Amino acid sequence: MKFVFQRNPPILSVRHQFHSQCSSISPQVICKSNLSKEEFVLKILDRRWTLRNPDTKVHQIKVSTLQTQQHCGLLGNVSFSNNSHPSLGENVREWHDDQPSFYIVRDDLLHPLVNGNKARKLDALLPLVEDHLGTDVVTCGGCQSAHAAAVAVSCAERGLKAHLLLRGEQPQVLTGYNLISMLYGTVTYVPRSIYAKREEMLSAHADSLAGSVVCLDDLLEASFIDHNSVKPNFPNLEDGLPSNSKKVVVINEGAGNAVALPGLIRLVQYLSQDHILGKDQPLKIVVDAGTGTTAVGLGIGALCLGLPWEVTAVMLADTIEGYRKQEEHLISELCRCYDVPTTLVESYTGWNIWNVVKGEVEACQQIAQETGVLVDPIYTLAAWELATQLSQEEPKGGAKVVMVHTGGTLGMFGLAQRYKSYFYITFLTIKLIISNRIS
Repeated sequence: MKFVFQRNPPILSVRHQFHSQCSSISPQVICKSNLSKEEFVLKILDRRWTLRNPDTKVHQIKVSTLQTQQHCGLLGNVSFSNNSHPSLGENVREWHDDQPSFYIVRDDLLHPLVNGNKARKLDALLPLVEDHLGTDVVTCGGCQSAHAAAVAVSCAERGLKAHLLLRGEQPQVLTGYNLISMLYGTVTYVPRSIYAKREEMLSAHADSLAGSVVCLDDLLEASFIDHNSVKPNFPNLEDGLPSNSKKVVVINEGAGNAVALPGLIRLVQYLSQDHILGKDQPLKIVVDAGTGTTAVGLGIGALCLGLPWEVTAVMLADTIEGYRKQEEHLISELCRCYDVPTTLVESYTGWNIWNVVKGEVEACQQIAQETGVLVDPIYTLAAWELATQLSQEEPKGGAKVVMVHTGGTLGMFGLAQRYKSYFYITFLTIKLIISNRIS
C-alpha cells in the first residue's frame, strides 16, 4: 500500500499563494499473515453492516482543453462533461481515448444526509454499537462537521441517542451540517481551549451522562471474538446492569478508529468486481484526507486484495506527523485484533490548506454546471483538481484515474455563511452574466 501526498500541482497555484505547508517522510505498509488474502478480507468483512449493500454509482468525467480563454480561474483553461453511464468491466481496461478523463465514485449519492466516506466509516461501526447494547454515542467535530451530522442522523435512524460536541460558539443562524446536527442529535458547543484536548473532553462528557462508558477500540477487539454476539463481551457492559442503564460509546473525531476501516475495505472489494473496475487494471485512486482514515482503509483494501491500485491522498486537515501517527495507530489496531504483524516503511510528501481562497467557489460552480456533480471548496474540490491533473498527465494506455467522492457537500451552506464575500461576489457575477445575455 502506497500513499503519495501530493503538493502544489499546477492547477492549485492560486491556492498555494495563500496557504502551503510541506514536509516529507517515507508510507508503505506490509501485513503478513498465515491467512490468504481472500481469507483475510472475508474475516474482516464477516459482520453486520449499516448499508444494506456496498453498491455505488461510477461516473466518467471527461476533461477538455479549451482553445479560448472561456475559463481562466483555479481550474485553468479546461471544461468538463459527465458520462453518468460509462462502460465498465472489461471496457475499463480496453478503453482508450485521446481525451483525458477520470472516473468518479459517487459515494455522495449514498444517502441524502449520510454519504461519502462518512457513510463508509459508519458502515461497520453502528451495528457494532448495537450488538453490544450501546444506547448513547458521544462524538465531536467542527461547527459544520459532516461526521457529527452523519452520526446524529444514523443514530436516530437506529434508535440510538447522539451527543455532539461542536467546536466554538453557536452561530446566530444554523445552516448546513450544523442544522442537521441540531435536528437529529443533542448538541453542546465547546470552547476551543477545551476542544483542543479532545480525548479528555470526550471522556468527561461521556462520564457526565451517568452510564457505563466504552471506547470503540474495546468494542472492536470484543467483536472479533464473536461478530454476531448481541451480549456484552467486556467488563464495562455487564449483564447485571439495569436494563434502562445508559451504555455510552465514544467515537473519535471523524470516526478515526480502526473500526471504520472495514467499510472502506468493503468498498474496495465492491469496486474490484469484474463488472465494475476489475482487479487487473492499474488505477490511481484519488481521495481528500481529513483524518486520513479513508485513505488508509482504501490502501489496506487494495493491498489485501492484491490490486494494482495506488492510493493518492490530498492532506487537508493535519500535519504530516499527525497523518503518520494516525496511519500507524489504525494499522496496528486492525492488525493486532486480527493477529497480523505489520511492517511500516514510511514515505510521503504533502501540502496543507485550511481556508477557502479566491477562485474556489467559482471552480465549484463550474464543476456543478458542467457535470452536475457538487463539490465543496475545501475537501472534494482538492481531490477533483488532483484527479484532473493526473488524468492529463497519464499516458495513453496507462493507469486509470479514479476519484472517490467523499461527500460533505452540505458544508457549502455553512461556508456561504462564513465567507459571505466570496459567495456574494459570485452571485453578482452570475447576475451580470445573465443581464449581459438578456441585453
